[in-house]
Formats: sequence, structure tokens, C-alpha cells
Amino acid sequence: MTNRFIPQEYEKELLSRIREGDVKAFEHIYNIYSSKLYGSIFKIVKSASVTEELLQDTFQRIWEHKRNIDIDRSFKSYIFTIARNLVYDYFNKASKQKLLERYLQAKEENAAPGFRHQLEEKESELLIERAVHQLPPQRKLVYTLCKIEGRSYEDVSKTLGISVSTISDHIVKATKSIKAYYLSKSLVNKTIITIVVLLQM
Repeated sequence: MTNRFIPQEYEKELLSRIREGDVKAFEHIYNIYSSKLYGSIFKIVKSASVTEELLQDTFQRIWEHKRNIDIDRSFKSYIFTIARNLVYDYFNKASKQKLLERYLQAKEENAAPGFRHQLEEKESELLIERAVHQLPPQRKLVYTLCKIEGRSYEDVSKTLGISVSTISDHIVKATKSIKAYYLSKSLVNKTIITIVVLLQM
């Protein structure tokens, strides 16, 4: 299928040159794709500085792994998949940072008496985080945007280009999956917490 940015054969030529380390060809591909890619990333992260960082990371990843480029497959799909995965990683790291900040704040405010409660709360948050991380990529992104970032179904629907009913379906299935994971792991972790608390006494 012909790429709507440039003719397919010309793109293949550029990609072949990039595979051989041609910087000029790489700059050309950057100029072709960067604007559209920027817009797609920004719609999700809602931050110009983060978008720019993820955009540069995407092209850096392309250059570092230029030998892996398959000129017979859609480069547009390839580069947008890399960008999407970097967006997932960004939200995953951001969520971890928020959890850590909340935990440290609670620890500072209730240093002695709330040790068990804080430890159990932290373990619960980590379990949920791991459960979210194991979701399929699209479902993980939908859940992160709606439940962690607090965006409306309508906003996420417009951002990702999928229906509100699909968003709802992802949330229902994600919640069910997270709950099952949490219940399967929580008993083991509570036992560990009890041991840790006893060691603190």
C-alpha cells in the first residue's frame, strides 16, 4: 500500500540508505514523519515538552536499530508502534513516580504508628500497578488514561480514535483482570507483610 506521505518506492530507497547509515536519508524521513507523529503523541500525553522528548526518543530508537528496518513492511506502522510503546513506558514511569511520592509523604507524616498500614497500602498499590502492566497494550493505555490520569471516556475516545463503548469494554475487562490478579497475589503479600512487621518489633 502506498504511503500517503511519499511514494512507496522512494521511501524504500530512503530506508535502504538509512540501514547503511546515511544521515541525510534519516533527516529526510524525520522531516516526513515528525509532524504527524508529534500530533499523535501530543493528543495522548497533553504536554509539549514530554511530546518532544518522546518524539526524539522514537527517532533515536529508529537510528540505533536501523539495521532492523524491514523495507518491505510498512515503515509508518513500525515507527508509530515504537512511539506508542514509548508512550506506554512514559505513563508507567509516571504512575510509579506518583505512587512513590504518595508513599514517602505518608511515611513522613506517620513514621511510627502507621507502619503496618503504610506497608500494606504500598503493597496494594504495587500489586495494582503490576496488574495494570500485564494488561494488553491498548487496554493498558485506555485504563491508564481513564482511571489513572482521570480523563473522560469521551476525551479518550477522541484521542485514540475508538468508540466510547469500546473504551467502556476495555475498562470493564481491565478492572476484572486487575481484580483477579490482585486477589491471587494479595494473600501471599499479606503474609510477607506480617513477617516484616514482626521483624520491626
